[in-house]
Amino acid sequence: MKKFGSLLSAFCALTAITFIGGCQDTSAPEAATESNTASAAAEHGHSHGEGAGEHTHGHGAGPHDGTLADWGGGKYHVEFTVDHEKQEATVYVLGSDEKSPAPVRTDKISLTIGEPELQTDLLPVPLEGESDGLSSRFVGKHEKLGIVQEYTGTITAEIEGTPYTGDFKEEAHGTHDHK
Repeated sequence: MKKFGSLLSAFCALTAITFIGGCQDTSAPEAATESNTASAAAEHGHSHGEGAGEHTHGHGAGPHDGTLADWGGGKYHVEFTVDHEKQEATVYVLGSDEKSPAPVRTDKISLTIGEPELQTDLLPVPLEGESDGLSSRFVGKHEKLGIVQEYTGTITAEIEGTPYTGDFKEEAHGTHDHK
């Protein structure tokens, strides 16, 4: 029993160190095979224009009131938003500051959600001033996005030959929850 207590204490200490460390910007991008789960903080992800708060793991709400995920160890962040009425998801690619648009050259971003199970491609819809095949906004539709709930999923893309992936999890917060 004493051995179990020591093992449990060591596990708890390791977990605490992991969460205290927060997101760190590294010069080497994370490949799609590496796990970004720890940085997959979630807030709310819906563009209602209100409600903020803090994501776990040091991310605040995204500039579009969406759920943030980390890409490439902080090189990029992606923000997931959903409009249930339009059955439409929008993902914004942001810089390391989690606020500024970071236009990238890719023909699509893939969105995978576990429940309800769905996979769809989001296509570039450049913001004003973005040109030459660069976009920081990607939009896609799927009928299951009309289901009002918090989503958990993965956002992936290949940028300049490097695969990026980020996991996200929406969570209800004080001013709005899905019923």
